Amino acid sequence: MDRAEDRAAAERLVDVPRETWARLERLVEALDHWQAKTNLVSPATLPVIWTRHVADSLQLLRLAPAQISAWVDIGSGGGFPGLVIAAALTPEGEVHLVESNLKKAAFLREAARGLSGSARVHADRAEKVLGRTVTEADVISARALAPLAQLLDLASPLLKTGAIGLFPKGKEAEAELTEAQESWRFKASLHPSLTDPAACIVRIDAFEGPR
Repeated sequence: MDRAEDRAAAERLVDVPRETWARLERLVEALDHWQAKTNLVSPATLPVIWTRHVADSLQLLRLAPAQISAWVDIGSGGGFPGLVIAAALTPEGEVHLVESNLKKAAFLREAARGLSGSARVHADRAEKVLGRTVTEADVISARALAPLAQLLDLASPLLKTGAIGLFPKGKEAEAELTEAQESWRFKASLHPSLTDPAACIVRIDAFEGPR
């Protein structure tokens, strides 16, 4: 599959306005430029970047509230899902991208400028940002960052103030959910991924804190 075919496949998977696809095109161009000097995503996924990364990120929107003022993405790395969400929410919602790797944070800042959106990059650890610099949000997300129990620990300052959690997970999702429920009190639902039949998205609601 070449890039054009992959882009067409992504557009069939998720329905977003034409203007959003134009912003995402600039994001992919920026990633291609930076990938040569900074490993942002697995090189093996570059030919299918539209389905593997872009559409995979966009699908989170179907599980998010209709109105979003603030979205926080931790461990944003190559911009998935954070920058993709920023491209989709422009100009309505603010997206906070938390990334402690300084080279990746530099990429996020440059790519965010190309989106003409309201993405804000925090080049620091999540523990130093959540509940301090950022004190509330509608949604918090993380992709391929840590096991669910650890994600809930990191995200707890915002989950306790009413944010919902959206965490893409692979085939170990149910096992991670069971483990997390041993330490934390919350409601959760599993939603099949549109891009990977073996994956799902864990949505966290009504987070109460540790057991």
